[in-house]
Amino acid sequence: MPVTFCERPGVKILRPTHPWIKTNMAPLRGWGPKSARLRGFAPHGHWRTLTFLGALRHDQLTAPCVFDGPINGECFCAYVKHVLLPTLREGDIVILDNLGSHKSKAVRQMIQAAGARLWYLPPYS
Repeated sequence: MPVTFCERPGVKILRPTHPWIKTNMAPLRGWGPKSARLRGFAPHGHWRTLTFLGALRHDQLTAPCVFDGPINGECFCAYVKHVLLPTLREGDIVILDNLGSHKSKAVRQMIQAAGARLWYLPPYS
């Protein structure tokens, strides 16, 4: 899904994003030389979920962080406090989706205390 940003003077938009991967997402099929066995490798028996968090600005990705496991309110609050806040600048706009872990009072207070504004995407967006 392509994302387009329009930067106007005085408007700085920051969109934290958190895609995830599972270690069992190994391909089951592939292409190889004709009549030769195609060999692939995948971890055996210990599947994990990794969550990547980062803040997408119009010109760069900032505040990257990887969590071992799915995201929850405690992890997201720690990410905001220790990783995202040091990158925020006065007047930034932080846009979050409606994930429950994003709607904590502590997250809102930390972002606003840094001089940034917090916007939520509309439901079902």
